Amino acid sequence: MTPKKPERTAVVLAAGLGSRLQGVSSGPTLKPLTVVAGVPLVSRTVRSLELAGCSRIVMVLGHEAQALQRAVESTVTASVPVAFVLNERYRLANGVSVLAAREQAGDEFLLTMSDHVFGDEVMLAVAERAPPVGGAALAVDYKLERIFDMDDATKVKAEGGRILAIGKQLTDYNCVDTGLFFCTSALMDALENVVERSGDASLSQGVALLAEQGKMAAINVGDGFWQDVDTPAMLEHAERMLAERESTSRKPPAAL
Repeated sequence: MTPKKPERTAVVLAAGLGSRLQGVSSGPTLKPLTVVAGVPLVSRTVRSLELAGCSRIVMVLGHEAQALQRAVESTVTASVPVAFVLNERYRLANGVSVLAAREQAGDEFLLTMSDHVFGDEVMLAVAERAPPVGGAALAVDYKLERIFDMDDATKVKAEGGRILAIGKQLTDYNCVDTGLFFCTSALMDALENVVERSGDASLSQGVALLAEQGKMAAINVGDGFWQDVDTPAMLEHAERMLAERESTSRKPPAAL
């Protein structure tokens, strides 16, 4: 008998203000509801996590939490349960939002943002992976020439499948953070450590602390597609890339 795979929880960060994307359309003003190529960002996120084998989703809310929860419940079709947790300190860095889900996340979980778009190939690859014991893994992209806005990207230095350094201002790097993580509770411990020292914590700070301990793995997305949607320009780029991918997938196979 094939052993049953353990249940997999996903944590989705959807607490921020999303101010850089406001006013791009006459539609919803809440960033996770922004429509990208005909589909709201949060709907894309839920579908991607289902594809990655998640059997439960925990969504962290903050800004306009009640309105966003109602919208998600009424518009997002999910085959897995979606639970909501509130981060009342949503104006702090995103690591605080991760910590808000600690009790719900369990010992092992996928983590991503509600404003990232991923190709199915990335999620299927992640479905076959596991985080390192007592650590976490980050999906990274080595295709630096294809990064749409390198100034905005979180840079990563990785060697031998391990992350050595991470940060937006990093000058020595060879890949970038895609915003998709596979974690154990060690990430929560690292973030709590940072908060205790400084009163705030970004996700990158938690990753950096695990990297210092040699507990942060890098997962190469290879030719896989992803794009964060933080600005109108990024939204336009994401829609263009999705249109190109759809057009390519519709092309008939070449004759032999």
